[in-house]
Amino acid sequence: MPKMKTKSGAKKRFKRTASGKIKAAVAHKRHRLISKPKKMKRKAKGTFTLAEGDANLVLTYMPYMRG
Repeated sequence: MPKMKTKSGAKKRFKRTASGKIKAAVAHKRHRLISKPKKMKRKAKGTFTLAEGDANLVLTYMPYMRG
């Protein structure tokens, strides 16, 4: 059998935590930051864990992360 393909964009954007959850970076923090509130920029630091439904969708893109 041939190998299953992983979506290239997904492997760059998502990682797995030790407990098996999917973590991702917060959106809207790359450019045009002057017009965004300071509180929004502060809360966008770091990463967050995806909700269960979104995590299941990401796992369909990454077959070797499921195991």
